[in-house]
Amino acid sequence: MPLEVTHEDFLTLEQVHALKTHCRERAAAPEADGRKNPVRNWAILHVALDTGLRASEICNLRVRDLILDRENASLIVQHGKGDKKRGVKMGKALREHLLDFLTWKEQVGESMTGHASLFVSSRNGGPLTRSAVYRIFKLNAEAISLPARFSIHSCRHTYASLLYRASEYNIRLVQKQLGHRSIQTTQIYADVLSEDAAIAVNRLPQ
Repeated sequence: MPLEVTHEDFLTLEQVHALKTHCRERAAAPEADGRKNPVRNWAILHVALDTGLRASEICNLRVRDLILDRENASLIVQHGKGDKKRGVKMGKALREHLLDFLTWKEQVGESMTGHASLFVSSRNGGPLTRSAVYRIFKLNAEAISLPARFSIHSCRHTYASLLYRASEYNIRLVQKQLGHRSIQTTQIYADVLSEDAAIAVNRLPQ
């Protein structure tokens, strides 16, 4: 089925900031609900927003998949769509957050072996399911009154749109980061965002 994306699928910068701020504040005081989930949930949503990983890819991350070198911070997706392996670069803020998250994992007694799941279920200690990741997004999105149309996959669309602009419209870079097999899939974002040009020219002095 062809990918269908519109501007309605992208969170605005204000919405991204609001979601990150909410999750960060919850994680700073996880004892507020008596559970450690807010710390884990903030890390999950930060990964989703700052790398564009699919929900299944987030669930499958292992401790060994983090490369947190100062100059080459990346996530390794071992089994992306079509069972493809890829590296996904990350920015400084996410790198520092994941360093702190690993320290926290060790402090609360979660396994730190290379094959251990990065994000674990608070119920059974196993890897999270995709439905759990969807719920984590929905609960935090509802807390700040984001429109109901958004889902965890909206983070991927939003990341693609922001990266496309930030890279000065480098569609090949976006394709690599998202793990699209075909450039035609990534082209959908370019086609949608080309509407920005139409809006811009209509704002020129008449």
